[in-house]
Amino acid sequence: RVSYTVARAGQNGYHHRTEMNKKVYKIGKAGQETHDASTEFDRTEKDITPMGGFPHYGIVKGDYLMIKGCCVGPKKRVVTLRQSLLKQTSRLALEEIKLKFIDTSSKFGHGRFQTTDEKQRFFGKLKA
Repeated sequence: RVSYTVARAGQNGYHHRTEMNKKVYKIGKAGQETHDASTEFDRTEKDITPMGGFPHYGIVKGDYLMIKGCCVGPKKRVVTLRQSLLKQTSRLALEEIKLKFIDTSSKFGHGRFQTTDEKQRFFGKLKA
């Protein structure tokens, strides 16, 4: 018998891929103050969605989970998370996380502004 988490032939592991030890940086709930991108070091009032939205996804309206690294697959694929079966003992896994800055510049092209207010202050009054 083979465990359900082992990639098998046929679907090329589409339903059976597992990634281990993903570090959770932040959990955001919709409609609460945890849904913004301000941190203890960066008090700028800004939403978690980058300017112009995430490429091929759009604007984050619901709950979200910020993890270290990447998450494979298309942008809106459902991902199942579960608690680790082994107790985490490494220093890297047990260290306290302090987010200093969350980048909300545009992910299309060369984004340089964190908020629309910052962009308007830089460009000044534009011709109508």
